[in-house]
Amino acid sequence: MSDKIDLSIDFCGKKFKNPFLLSSSPVSNSAEMVAQSFEAGWAGVVFKTLNSDRIPIIHPSPRMHCINYGNKREIAVQNVEMISDRPLKHNLMDFLYLKKKYPDNILIASIMGFSVEEWSYLAKAAEDNGADMLELNFSCPHISVEGAGYKVGQAFHLIEQFTAAVKKSVTIPVIAKMTPNITDMNEPALFAKNGGADAISAINTVRGISGVGLDDWVPKPNVFGKSAISGTSGPAVKPIGLNFIATMAQCQELGLPLSGIGGIETWIDALEFIVLGSSTIQVTTGIMHYGYGIVEDMIEGLSDCMAERGIKRVSDLVGKAVPNLYETNQFDFARQGITQYDTDLCIGCGQCYTVCNDAAGQALEWDSANRLPRLNEDKCLSCMLCQFICPVPGLITYKEMPAEWQRQETAVMDKNLEKDLNYQPFIMDAPAA
Repeated sequence: MSDKIDLSIDFCGKKFKNPFLLSSSPVSNSAEMVAQSFEAGWAGVVFKTLNSDRIPIIHPSPRMHCINYGNKREIAVQNVEMISDRPLKHNLMDFLYLKKKYPDNILIASIMGFSVEEWSYLAKAAEDNGADMLELNFSCPHISVEGAGYKVGQAFHLIEQFTAAVKKSVTIPVIAKMTPNITDMNEPALFAKNGGADAISAINTVRGISGVGLDDWVPKPNVFGKSAISGTSGPAVKPIGLNFIATMAQCQELGLPLSGIGGIETWIDALEFIVLGSSTIQVTTGIMHYGYGIVEDMIEGLSDCMAERGIKRVSDLVGKAVPNLYETNQFDFARQGITQYDTDLCIGCGQCYTVCNDAAGQALEWDSANRLPRLNEDKCLSCMLCQFICPVPGLITYKEMPAEWQRQETAVMDKNLEKDLNYQPFIMDAPAA
């Protein structure tokens, strides 16, 4: 059934056989690596960011550190790797090789300059050697030179200036890559649009610290006694990526196609980015963890999901969830509910009881004889923390209560203290006439 599904997507006038791309990173460092990914099924690549050879690029050693949580490995990766350290001509030769051997796969050149002239030079060099599109790296979080990397992404006039310079130099589509190390991404994205950008990609890595060595007090990664705040990626940053993609998709003034990045490892992750507005999906950390082969699962999972729902084209899913995003003051507060427990499934671990009493509504009592939770429905806050920590799927679910139901107020420990209270109700002064 899934063989009738159309995963192809049009992005800036280029047809991708599916939405899945390598992002500009260590996984897209050479033609040898990219060729392996194309053979595995990836539709395109954003090649590791080119440099003009004017400034020597030397990678620190070691250059990465992972955050593990419980039994889950690599929920986040902090890295201090720079842009490509390869000679520009070698990277451009790799472009020629890839376009010769894989003409149907899309090659996007990531570039980063330090001046208008350098941006224009790199853009033209990439186009002249086969790049189908450009991605402008305004967002590398550990390039510390003023006028480059994330510092450009925080200086919006430079985004517009450099984008305009590139657009004047080439005829191929131009994507502007945004930094997440800001509060509102719509503003710099609009500056990129004013400069002529054809699309926006987001997010690059989030500046962070992945840990500290407690024997030597050196943060990670420890580069011979020194560290730095640098880019963090992986599943831990996915909510940040989804937020920025969704807010840009909501921005009618922007109205540009989006390429989503940030913690994508599975077809479910990819679909969430797609329905929140991404036309294409870029992956790095998932490949670092599982290899290029994860694209097979992504293609199969997305195809099967679409087939089950009778959706024939992935393009029909782009932005599907955006109309369901509102500000919180638009929720229907009149509708309330509680949790409900299928205690036949309970294994008696007591996690729900602990979290409810220490972090929620104190709505559970514990039946020690049977090792089961007992819910006081009138105290339940419907926060759902108990469901999130329960190890048994389907044991705890949400139930909407009748409109006349009233939740019990949180207890005051000693109402007799009201006579000692030093308090006056706040009254808003009437506005001046």
